Amino acid sequence: MKSMNATLALMLAALVASAAVADTHGQESAVDPAAVRTLKRMTDYLAGLEHFRVHTENTVEDLLDSGQRVDLHIAGDFIVRRPNRIRAERTGEPLDQIFYYDGASLTLYNPSDGVYATEKAPGTIEEVIDYAREDLGIALPVSDLTYRNAFAILMQGVTSAAVVGKATLGGVACDHLVFRRADVDFQVWVAAGDRPLPCKYVVTDTSTPEQVSTATTLSRWELSTAPTDATFVFAPAEGARAVSFLPVGRTD
Repeated sequence: MKSMNATLALMLAALVASAAVADTHGQESAVDPAAVRTLKRMTDYLAGLEHFRVHTENTVEDLLDSGQRVDLHIAGDFIVRRPNRIRAERTGEPLDQIFYYDGASLTLYNPSDGVYATEKAPGTIEEVIDYAREDLGIALPVSDLTYRNAFAILMQGVTSAAVVGKATLGGVACDHLVFRRADVDFQVWVAAGDRPLPCKYVVTDTSTPEQVSTATTLSRWELSTAPTDATFVFAPAEGARAVSFLPVGRTD
């Protein structure tokens, strides 16, 4: 009898888990207001920060010519001071770079190669992120969470949104949210409590059969101490060589 009771208990647990998954899948065509409220709370909080520093760990999925998937790891430190200062340091398998934006110019420095390139830049964080991506082919980590209007950007074209449930990441209690847009799925884990910071952010390209993703964990948030101007000013190391950016679309 005890064995049968144990079996029934396991079957019941499996049924409950299956029902929970089915319920989440059943909401794929609906936008859950609770998920939207939590996302807005997070983006409003980020937009209200005059400065912050955060450590990021990125896993970028890629495909070899053979079709085999390979994961590339990039660690970074991202520093922002509104309205017009950014510093982003990134090291990993595919790159070793420091990005500086001091309000007037942007510089990309490759310490391992000893080269850097500098360009005049627009006057706000939002404008320089757009310029770096569209004109220079530079993508900054989790930059879409940095815009003042991040909520409108993230929600544009969303066809479904759901709260998956509660999770703990790095000791932080979070709400796990999922969203779907045409060709893109994204997930975000938002810290519970009075500091609704993003703890993890995953973007999946659903426009191809491979559906590769970029997953970013965010930790070591520093919100209290404002970074100085010197943090964002590039000073070339001895022997560093100036080069020119290669505009997007050119290969020579």
